[in-house]
Amino acid sequence: MPQTPKLIAFDLDDTLAPSKSPVDPRMARLLLDLASRVEVAIISGGQLAQFRSQVVERLPDASPDTLSHLQLLPTCGTQYYRIGADGIETVYAHALTDDEKSRALAAVEEEARRLGLWEETTWGEILEDRGSQITFSALGQQAPLDAKTAWDPTGAKKNTLREAVAARLPDLEVRSGGSTSVDITHRGIDKAYGMRQLAEQTSIPLEDMLFVGDRLDPDGNDYPVLAMGVACHAVTGWEDTAAFLEDLLPTLPPR
Repeated sequence: MPQTPKLIAFDLDDTLAPSKSPVDPRMARLLLDLASRVEVAIISGGQLAQFRSQVVERLPDASPDTLSHLQLLPTCGTQYYRIGADGIETVYAHALTDDEKSRALAAVEEEARRLGLWEETTWGEILEDRGSQITFSALGQQAPLDAKTAWDPTGAKKNTLREAVAARLPDLEVRSGGSTSVDITHRGIDKAYGMRQLAEQTSIPLEDMLFVGDRLDPDGNDYPVLAMGVACHAVTGWEDTAAFLEDLLPTLPPR
């Protein structure tokens, strides 16, 4: 870990908040305290609407200067946003083509049905077009946390589906996402891509960054950041992240 990181990036679900849930007020305050000291980024496979509802709309009142140090990277960095004086501002957004989307949607549905992973009881849409990413959520986008946790506790179902879909889409990136999801993007897109985009956009070297996530195991969607050599801190949930930040913040000088 850098002695004094200049940028700290976070996974979202199960790192800053329970899956698809809003951040706790304690975490919201900690994120703003951190942004008053260093650059703060959130990188997740989720879409921008998820970032809004889970994080941005839950933040306490803060100065425009503090908010300007929050970087939002939905869909693993294929989209990049900052919070400006007029709200969320687009830095870039790299969408899939219509052909790529249609092939991805067909492949993931057909393989899920073939493998017996297309569930009848769901909460919301199973397939979602996020512009720069196609996402399969086995139990639907709004599934309750307990159902998601119970569906695939070892990750075996999700990994089997990922491998089957990847074999059909060699020109696209297929990877395990959240607890019940598989994400499809352009090749080379993962959270390491997001970290490189952060380095390019902020001019902060990767060696001065720290990444915090709950899935840093080799099959986890945070692992590419660890594999690229960025300093990482593993957590087991948002409370663990909050405790880590409460210890770290006093060591970081105010901006």
